[in-house]
Amino acid sequence: MSQIESTKIRLEDLSFFYGDFQALKNLTLAIRQNEIFGLMGPAKSGKSTLLTVLNRMCDLIPGARVEGGAWLDDLDLLSPECDVVALRRRVGLVLPKPVPLPRSIFENLVLAPRLAGEKNRQALEELAEASLQAARLWDEVKDRLHDSALKLSGGQQQRLCLARTLAMRPEVILLDEPTSGLDPISTAKIEETLFQLKKEYTIILVSNNTKQIARATDRVAFLLMGALIEVGETSQVFTVPRDKRTDDYISGRFG
Repeated sequence: MSQIESTKIRLEDLSFFYGDFQALKNLTLAIRQNEIFGLMGPAKSGKSTLLTVLNRMCDLIPGARVEGGAWLDDLDLLSPECDVVALRRRVGLVLPKPVPLPRSIFENLVLAPRLAGEKNRQALEELAEASLQAARLWDEVKDRLHDSALKLSGGQQQRLCLARTLAMRPEVILLDEPTSGLDPISTAKIEETLFQLKKEYTIILVSNNTKQIARATDRVAFLLMGALIEVGETSQVFTVPRDKRTDDYISGRFG
């Protein structure tokens, strides 16, 4: 499979502005299908902003402006004709702090598919189970699906939010600091889940934890003040980075 054929997301000279402030600066980048792609960099380097552009959550920000190009397969993400609701089904976003709905575990998973038109109870039950299995949560909650999701631990709530995203059958999963508030055991479970999920999904992982990026990604981009400094195979970037600024960040000399 050629590089062009395997590209899932493509950015060309992508820039993003909050009013007069430029948060992303002329990013040109290709993200491959079925890889875990890491975004690392210090605070305010544009990592989370890029995720909001990829599923058009940026549309909700007053005064925001995007320039350049971004494509999901052949779909122009930035086109005024782009169906944003359909796009967000294809590109799911999991936020840093898990926010389960104040409903049962089951209802957390089936509410969005039901609103999208799925009414068959058996289909919804199968979808809920498959999503929980994929998020490695099924064995822990299968006997209490009708309990409140708010009773789950932090790590379980984060995996539930991941399962909720999977229930919409996306093609791309955007993860913004998904383990920032979790203990090491819960973090390990999330990372193990990602390795399984990449067989079926393209995953973009934002993390301020360079060790997590080194462990859990196939390729990585280093962003600094909105600019793309370096991109490459994770093993290469972490062992022989091409740019001194990348080396300084990985080594903890700044960031």
